[in-house]
Formats: sequence, C-alpha cells, structure tokens
Amino acid sequence: MLQDKKCVHYELVGNCLVIYVTDDLDHHAVTSLREYSDGLIEVGNIKHLIFDFAQVGFMDSSGIGLIMGRYKKVMFLGGRTAVTRVGDVVNRIFTLSGLYQIIEKYDTVEEALQMLQKSNRKKEGIRK
Repeated sequence: MLQDKKCVHYELVGNCLVIYVTDDLDHHAVTSLREYSDGLIEVGNIKHLIFDFAQVGFMDSSGIGLIMGRYKKVMFLGGRTAVTRVGDVVNRIFTLSGLYQIIEKYDTVEEALQMLQKSNRKKEGIRK
C-alpha cells in the first residue's frame, strides 16, 4: 500500500487504483492527492479508480473537481470510477452535484473491485 502524507492511502489491485481518503477533502488535501494519483495513473497500468470515503466527513467543491478530473482521465483509458462507503454528508454532495450520473457507488471496496473486474472480463470476452 502506497501512502501520501496523512490524508490518503493508495492500493493497486490489478488494473484498479483504490484511493483510501482518510481525511476531509478540501482544497489543501486535494492538491497533493491530485498530483500523486495523476502520476500513478500516467505511469501505471491503471484503468479503474475506486475512492473509499469511509473516513471522510466533509468535502467541498475541490473534492468534486478532484473526482471529476480523475473520472475523465480513466474514462479516456476505457475505465470507470467508483466510490465506496460514502457517508451521509458526502452522499448528499454527490447527489446534489450530479456525480452519481457518471460514477458508480458501492457499499464496499471489495464489491467495487468485483464489479469493475467483472466488466473487464466481459469486455475481453467480447474482443475474442
């Protein structure tokens, strides 16, 4: 597991990058998270992103921008973006902002990984 300061832990699972956000997502936290996650996406074989929000109690517009920007990056790679363990406050922000129209929500990281990897196998089967 890779670590970026105190607010984020990263885990690579196959071609999925799981980002465990361990602090509120405001302007200060988003800056380093954006730079580091973009670097991992650019150099790695990453197709899908999963943001785990279990420890996030607050998110401002910077957090929305972070998620939309990373969504666009993996979308152009043919990937998808998901969020897991979203609390009530952040869930309300996602709902009001319309983010759930472009990202998927799952109860657990394991469920998200299973669904994203399942879609990979289906696409590979279609190409054969």
